[in-house]
Amino acid sequence: MSINLVIFYSRRGQNYVGGQVVDLEKGNSEQIAEYISDAVNADTFEICTTKAYPEDYTACTERAKKELRENARPRLREYLDSLAGYENIFIVGPCWWGTYPMPVFSLLERLDFRNKRVMPVMTHEGSGMGSAEKDLKKFLKGAKIVKGVAIQGSKVSESEVFIKEWAVRNIR
Repeated sequence: MSINLVIFYSRRGQNYVGGQVVDLEKGNSEQIAEYISDAVNADTFEICTTKAYPEDYTACTERAKKELRENARPRLREYLDSLAGYENIFIVGPCWWGTYPMPVFSLLERLDFRNKRVMPVMTHEGSGMGSAEKDLKKFLKGAKIVKGVAIQGSKVSESEVFIKEWAVRNIR
């Protein structure tokens, strides 16, 4: 087991990239999670909901907006039981309506982040980190949350070196 963990949520299929909706075989956040895992030899945990989001991009964004308004916590297929043994935790996901998708919080709220170093990472198409860092501080009591990084989804494939160097710099 590594002392580094990458928790990520990613959307395959229809995504908004570079001003248009395109089909992605692999989601942008999943690519970033792989870059980080490779760089710091991290374990990974993918957040997956029991109820899939609509394949249609617009329908997905409407559901995401409704979940955010309702502060919903969608059920996940699997949950982590503990963060014991991990020191550095990267939380990677897309920026949906200004923060992480609600399934991310479904997982994070169940875990003890005391004395953990947390690195937020967001993929986006113009909104940057949104309120993600502030939201993590609210939910991850006792964690040391470092300055996060936002990567534009349309630039993910050209960000590998940058992300890997950033990840290595930020672990203890």
